[in-house]
Amino acid sequence: MARIAIMPKPAPATTRIIPYIAWIALAVLLIGVDQVSKQYFEQNFEYLQRINVLPVFDFILIYNQGAAFSMLADGAGWQRWFFLALGLAASAFILYLLRKHREQGLFCLALSLILAGALGNVIDRTVYGHVIDFLLFYWNDAYFPAFNLADTFITIGAVLLVLDELLRYLRGRNREQRT
Repeated sequence: MARIAIMPKPAPATTRIIPYIAWIALAVLLIGVDQVSKQYFEQNFEYLQRINVLPVFDFILIYNQGAAFSMLADGAGWQRWFFLALGLAASAFILYLLRKHREQGLFCLALSLILAGALGNVIDRTVYGHVIDFLLFYWNDAYFPAFNLADTFITIGAVLLVLDELLRYLRGRNREQRT
């Protein structure tokens, strides 16, 4: 009797697993965009030069030696190495998570954005000793600290991580209610 080989069904498009290398490629692309944008402002602006774009938004060239919101910027220089090591350690952990959870698309997208942001700022700290910031939002006399695209990638990635966890929780809850 002949055996019939049963071919596995291809995964539906909605559950297709994006290869690990694609998430890394996305991060590399975003790092490139971040670095090009920083170089544009570094080459075309004087330090602290501002150009008004909207009534609540300016371009500015400013350097941040600290972390988010210039935390620890007034340190004696040790913070550069601390944030550099922290960015590299976080990046290594993200690479591990990307490989381990590559079937979770939203989670991997979030991690790729965070990876790009972390490494974009690590590059600045390594090359310049500070991070180049150029986006400034404000309202009247209230200013949000200046930031860059790498910071934006990290923020969007963090929001997507929260969304991913919320969706995972809701899916689990729906499964429990059906059983």
